[in-house]
Amino acid sequence: MEKKYVVRDSVTFGCVLAMIISYVKWHSIFWAIIHGVFSWVYVIYFVLRGY
Repeated sequence: MEKKYVVRDSVTFGCVLAMIISYVKWHSIFWAIIHGVFSWVYVIYFVLRGY
């Protein structure tokens, strides 16, 4: 039996949330992309830092 794996190209909710938070706070597309890569790590950091 052969297993078939499906790879889906998508952007996760955490990635989008991190990018929005970053852009609103820093007004920089560069930082939004960087924070989007770290996604949930940045979102949790942002919440723990107190906005």
